[in-house]
Amino acid sequence: MSNEILYILLPDFAAHEVVYLAQAIASDEYALKEYPKYVNKIVAPTLDPIKSIGGFRTLPDYAFDTMPDDYAALVLIGGFGWSTPVADKVVPIVRKAIEEGKTVGAICNAASWMAKHGFLNAVKHTGNGLEQLKIWGGEIYTNPEGYIHTQAVSDNRIVTANGSATLEFAKELLLLLENDTTERIEMYYQFNKQGFCSLFQ
Repeated sequence: MSNEILYILLPDFAAHEVVYLAQAIASDEYALKEYPKYVNKIVAPTLDPIKSIGGFRTLPDYAFDTMPDDYAALVLIGGFGWSTPVADKVVPIVRKAIEEGKTVGAICNAASWMAKHGFLNAVKHTGNGLEQLKIWGGEIYTNPEGYIHTQAVSDNRIVTANGSATLEFAKELLLLLENDTTERIEMYYQFNKQGFCSLFQ
């Protein structure tokens, strides 16, 4: 299996939702990893630069039609693009990933989009509130009892999170991917969650 982690970015994506996961994949507390277990790659609708909500432009590594079939995980980053027609092009990508048992993460509006297409109907999950999942999912979303009102949920290799849970989202994915020891992943989480001054008084 390829060691690439593919991040799906749509126009007006939420750049902050990428940060903790991508940073832990590429670096440790000292510097960039010389031999990282995984490599971060960006996938977008085309190879043109794609703009975040904050106005930053990112150059994709792959377009939807050039992305590899073999990869370690698929991560759907939230933002406003998930409510637009371009998001429909992601459906076969996610369906294939789930059928093949790959790790799939979806945060914020991407989790709501997962509900819209029935991808949360067989797993425990969370998102931007149960009501939003019901609104986006309509009759397709049939698993409200599987909703857990918490920051991030991991079940059957699918990780979901609300838009304020960037760090929890990263933690669950890092654990699934076994990016480091459980203790070091927890240390990374606590350092960023509590902050330097709280941990080192």
